[in-house]
Amino acid sequence: MSKFDEKVALYKKFMDDREIRSNTELLTAITKGLGPSIYNADSETVAGSDAKELETIKNNFLIKKLGLSDGPELDEKIAEVMERIGTSERKKYRAVVYYMLVKKFDKESVYGM
Repeated sequence: MSKFDEKVALYKKFMDDREIRSNTELLTAITKGLGPSIYNADSETVAGSDAKELETIKNNFLIKKLGLSDGPELDEKIAEVMERIGTSERKKYRAVVYYMLVKKFDKESVYGM
């Protein structure tokens, strides 16, 4: 199993453990889109309580990547994802957060799904 496949399996298990339904094909596509950042412990995770990081997710992922318009709904959905993963969970994997946001906004088409 390649390192990449190990990461996808890790994220899938993380989601399964929290009873978050997932599509492995979409999860793989999102993980691939993150590039080498998945191999760095700091960039692989999201600090859910860091307002600056959440703003970066909103601007760089939701607006630029997914093509969404800025508005309060973006912040609300990010907060919902953080809550669903668990505010006390220290490792909020970026691939999982992005996956959940893609699903919340019905933007699977960005990844060819």
